[in-house]
Amino acid sequence: MVGVGVSETTSTVQLTTRREGLGEAFAAARSRLGLVVLLLLLAGVAWWATANQMAGMDAAPGAELGALGWFVGVWILMMAAMMFPSVAPTVALYARMTRQRSWVRPLVFTASYLVVWCLVGLASYGLFELGKNVLGTQLSWSAGGRWAVAATLAAAALYEVTPLKNACLTKCRTPLGFLLGSWRDGTRGALEMGARHAAWCVGCCWALMAALFALGVMSLVWMAVIAGLITVEKTLPWRRSVLTFATVVLLMLAVMVAVAPRSIPGLVIPGTSSAMQMAS
Repeated sequence: MVGVGVSETTSTVQLTTRREGLGEAFAAARSRLGLVVLLLLLAGVAWWATANQMAGMDAAPGAELGALGWFVGVWILMMAAMMFPSVAPTVALYARMTRQRSWVRPLVFTASYLVVWCLVGLASYGLFELGKNVLGTQLSWSAGGRWAVAATLAAAALYEVTPLKNACLTKCRTPLGFLLGSWRDGTRGALEMGARHAAWCVGCCWALMAALFALGVMSLVWMAVIAGLITVEKTLPWRRSVLTFATVVLLMLAVMVAVAPRSIPGLVIPGTSSAMQMAS
């Protein structure tokens, strides 16, 4: 049973659409601190495991992704590391609304959320490999690769200011409204709601993930940068300022890749000595 007044659902949803709605989630996070700490610990373990798995990998744009099974394992770790900090308040709010002491349903919600992102990883792997097989050397850095990276970053920046981005981000930033509007009881309900919340999250973050692939998906530096942008977009109260900041960062990176890529800290240029050392 939902631990809020069901009769007040309509008015509550209307209220949350008029304001950011992060306060309820953070209040729930304080009341379900143990669950939040668990998710953050899992995120920390995932960061450590990802760093170990990526050690010695080529972190340059367009680098090989490895075998499908290996990539899926690393991708799941990456998503746990990148997404758990920002989704933890929503999971805590869901846990409080269930009025249950058990963490089973919240963890099912989280696992379902992670499964959707795993499917995104599979689709990304397929598109990446298809692009390399079809275009071949046309996407090498010395040919069109550099411009493809710049274009991807510019497109990600433009997506930040689209109505679709705004709609999806609203769902992520108003978890109470989302949960009340899509509530399902039981474990199956936790599965459905976790997947649905992840779908909104994908709509919010897919362009940032594309930017990560463009900059080097096996780079811990860029993984941390993109994770940081995702977290501040979903959790900080200054919504417009945060979106403007993310847009400016992506546009600056796009321009620098096109004009002076070697001046970008953390960017591994394919064919350089640093890229060869990582690949060896």
